Amino acid sequence: MSEPAYTRLQVDERRRRLLELGADLFARHAFDELSMAAIASEAGVSKALLYHYFPSKADFFEATLRQAAEDLAVLTEVDPDLPPIEALAKSLDGFLEYVEQNELAYRKLMQSATSIGEVKSLIAEVRENTAQRLLDRLPPDPPPKVQAAVRAWLWFMDGACLDWLDRRDMQRDELRDLLMGTLMGALMAAGAEPPV
Repeated sequence: MSEPAYTRLQVDERRRRLLELGADLFARHAFDELSMAAIASEAGVSKALLYHYFPSKADFFEATLRQAAEDLAVLTEVDPDLPPIEALAKSLDGFLEYVEQNELAYRKLMQSATSIGEVKSLIAEVRENTAQRLLDRLPPDPPPKVQAAVRAWLWFMDGACLDWLDRRDMQRDELRDLLMGTLMGALMAAGAEPPV
């Protein structure tokens, strides 16, 4: 007896595989270059099944981005038992490793940040969550200029990462140390006592 033409997967497993495929496709293609029919074909599923999981291409794109953001949040989770500087270094190491291993996707994400609403919203949400994680490690109720320094540093970090990917003239640990130093400098300029 021959093998079936398809394999029935559990709902969660099918969704996970579709999101993995989405991460790959959206890293290689612009949002406008893909159609739901092309995505379904790449996934080896019917268009109807793809629409069952994701009502539109925008929904699929957003779900793909959210999954990547969740994966990144796990990699950069701050260990509350470590001293603040060690925790920051470990978190930055996780982030930079992710950027290096997913260079194409990271570049596409940054390029799409101003042109695709879903990307802009998600990046803003991730930055706000990251800023809050950093601010939570400082004394309570930081003044607005300290909050602004932390949020602005996150923009600097993306710029420095893109420069690093373009030039490859620094080691990853050198970039990490630069990012840590600029955060400490921004905090001191804002009048905060940087964690030591």
